[in-house]
Amino acid sequence: MQVYRWTLTMALSIVHRATGIALYAGTLLLVWWLVAAASGHAAYATVQAFTGSIIGRLIVFGYTWALMHHMLSGLRHLVWDLGYGFKANEREALTWGALIGGIVLTVLIWIIAYAIGGVR
Repeated sequence: MQVYRWTLTMALSIVHRATGIALYAGTLLLVWWLVAAASGHAAYATVQAFTGSIIGRLIVFGYTWALMHHMLSGLRHLVWDLGYGFKANEREALTWGALIGGIVLTVLIWIIAYAIGGVR
């Protein structure tokens, strides 16, 4: 690794793998929520109390970002698999698009959730 000059593409390749792992853990939280919703009011209230706390909201926010970033990085890889986007400027544009797009989509999702009253 020390012989290579780090690029944004290399860093986001590692982040793509990390977000994939984070999605496994976040999906356990989603399963907990679904099982609690099916189990009754007390179980659901417990999950809602956790996800409504500061720590819970940070985890759910991180899960949202991981999902959006992983999706956009997956699309970037799909473009590459189709044989496009390998020129240096195209590679950089796709990489920046995945990075900025993941952040923007996450913030938009949370703004919309608060606006429609889905998050209290």
